[in-house]
Amino acid sequence: MTDKRDYYEVLGVSKDAPKPEIKKAYRKLAMKYHPDRNKDANAEEKFKEISEAYAVLSDNEKRSQYDQYGHAGINGKYNWEDIYRNTDFSSVFRDIGFGGFGSIFDMFFGGGGSRRGGPQKGQDLHHPVVITLEEAASGVEKEIEFDGYDSCETCNGTGIKPDAKSSRCSECQGTGQVRSQRNLGGMFFTQVHPCRSCGGRGVPSESLCQSCRGSGATPARHKIKVNIPAGFEDGYSLRIGEEGRPGIKGGPRGDLYVIVRVKPHKLFERRGDDILYETQVSFPQAALGTKINIPTLNGEAKLKIPSGTQSGTVFRLKGKGVKHLRGWGSGDQFVNVVINTPQKLSKKQKKLLKELEKELKHD
Repeated sequence: MTDKRDYYEVLGVSKDAPKPEIKKAYRKLAMKYHPDRNKDANAEEKFKEISEAYAVLSDNEKRSQYDQYGHAGINGKYNWEDIYRNTDFSSVFRDIGFGGFGSIFDMFFGGGGSRRGGPQKGQDLHHPVVITLEEAASGVEKEIEFDGYDSCETCNGTGIKPDAKSSRCSECQGTGQVRSQRNLGGMFFTQVHPCRSCGGRGVPSESLCQSCRGSGATPARHKIKVNIPAGFEDGYSLRIGEEGRPGIKGGPRGDLYVIVRVKPHKLFERRGDDILYETQVSFPQAALGTKINIPTLNGEAKLKIPSGTQSGTVFRLKGKGVKHLRGWGSGDQFVNVVINTPQKLSKKQKKLLKELEKELKHD
């Protein structure tokens, strides 16, 4: 059992909160509890807690794992150092004046965070793929084509001219950052800024490769096949390793996150791994009993309607739902039976129904 608080509770947001709301909530709490601003004894622990919650909830894949399995879906599956290293804290702290991501990384892992001047992992890419409910239920292989990147051929991915005189900025010594300290009322504040001389690249502007403008990567159209396992739901993401942008200065490629979108179905409604379906039967069929064909995700199935069935009765077709994403078996299909009352009747039909009504009154 974990004694960690729920991440949504930590940030004070609902479980369906969009990313901008999560970012806004984190920024507000970070400003309140950042140790550079708040000197309370428990401020640092509070700051660690909200930063951990933001690191998970701001990432689609980690948030999906957490929503399904709670803290157990995160612990052990991810390396916490990688989680913090790959979380975009910089956009939150850009205008606050704190040390930003570097100070957060140092706080959690005692320094040694990624430096701009050293190898850096390439940027992750995201691409949607649309599948049908039937494909989500049984799994499918899809070929996707997306705008990716290749290493620049001119500079071999370094971002530096082959004939460059210097590959390191003399102002920041290649780190891309400069630090300054201020003394306010006896308290020292450390600020980290991008180097103005090199624009935060760590490389002199005149040494940058002109073909890729110093990025080390050039646009390229990529085509790959992706196996989407059975049981995937709308909004789930699939990570394809090293299909993102090339890394910087020998760093690994980023990853590609394939965002799965499941098209709404005209007949079925999905609830977890179960399928809901509504069918209509006539009054005589419900009263006398019958057998009808019911569409399922895998063809048709026979459904027995017992005599005396009431409108709104729900029947279960075991194993006719979506395959479980983790584990054996499948969900079920639930069939809601609604009695169809005719709106127009012939004279003969009205007469027969009146006679039936009289018979029923005598019973």
